[in-house]
Amino acid sequence: MLLSFVYVLVRGVFGLAPDGGDREKDLEILVLRHQLKVLKRKAGRPRLRPMDRLLLAAVARVLPKERWASFMVKPQTLLRWHRELVRRKWTYRGKRTGRPPIDPELQELICRMARDNPRWGCVRVQGELRRIGIRVGATTIRDVLRREGLGPAPRRTGPSWSEFLRQQAHGILACDFFTVETVWLKTLYVLFFIEIGTRTVHLTAATTNPDTAWVAQQARNLSFSSEDRDPVRFLIRDRDSKFAGSFDEVFATEGAKVIPTPIHAPKANAFAERWVETVRAECLDWTLVLGRRHLDQVLSTYLGHYNAHRPHRGLDLAAPDVPELVDQQPADLEEIGRRDVLGGLIHEYFALAA
Repeated sequence: MLLSFVYVLVRGVFGLAPDGGDREKDLEILVLRHQLKVLKRKAGRPRLRPMDRLLLAAVARVLPKERWASFMVKPQTLLRWHRELVRRKWTYRGKRTGRPPIDPELQELICRMARDNPRWGCVRVQGELRRIGIRVGATTIRDVLRREGLGPAPRRTGPSWSEFLRQQAHGILACDFFTVETVWLKTLYVLFFIEIGTRTVHLTAATTNPDTAWVAQQARNLSFSSEDRDPVRFLIRDRDSKFAGSFDEVFATEGAKVIPTPIHAPKANAFAERWVETVRAECLDWTLVLGRRHLDQVLSTYLGHYNAHRPHRGLDLAAPDVPELVDQQPADLEEIGRRDVLGGLIHEYFALAA
């Protein structure tokens, strides 16, 4: 009802306008402006091209400001477009300044010199390049080396921690603790030693109270059974308070140097940490431990599988107790046996005797 009344009122207002061409023209402009407002509400902000902006800005300089209401943009926008045109008029494209880019082949040569000679600094590399007729600034050489991850010369000398472990692997022993929660939520502690060169693991009996005296005694037990392994030159351990001076003294009497790892740096004892992850993923995470004796039995069985049968990626798929894989004739597929370990949790496969 209300819309009908408004419709009649508006129609009457338009009917009072004088007849003629101006009346039709004004009504047409009114319709176009109203349709433009409707399109703005529906389509959102229009995307204008540079030529559209140029045309609207040029027309705005001709029309008086009183007639700018016909534009779809605000007057401030028109003025800004005009200022941008003026700025572009007085902006010239200048020549590129600064140093020219260095040739990729020259970058590779600089990096090769730095890798082949880790004690060379930026100035030394600059001098060597100048001897062969290539002039490069020392600062440029430094930036190239930094982008490639090559630090200053003193930091590039000497082996890294991983390289040191690989080079001295047959004389390094690592140790650490890991805990196991029983079915009754009782915490058991297990101390283990791993020979980095052969990946052979030595386990101690589980305990609920690993004090310093117990830890030192486990170190003595390991030293007594060391006739069949390489002499220990380095022992890597963390800074646990259970590793007291008596523990270090046992290895010092054998001529081994104890290397404590930095605080909160598990990667420094990566081999031990990796073995803990292995024993958990392959055994402990799938077993409900009833008590200390049960845990000792489970770990003893798994240790026999780990040292004697399980292939190791770091040993070229050999086992610690079998240093090298012996090439054998391919076995008949029908003569492959299986041995279950830990009640079928782990399976070992072997060729049946002919």
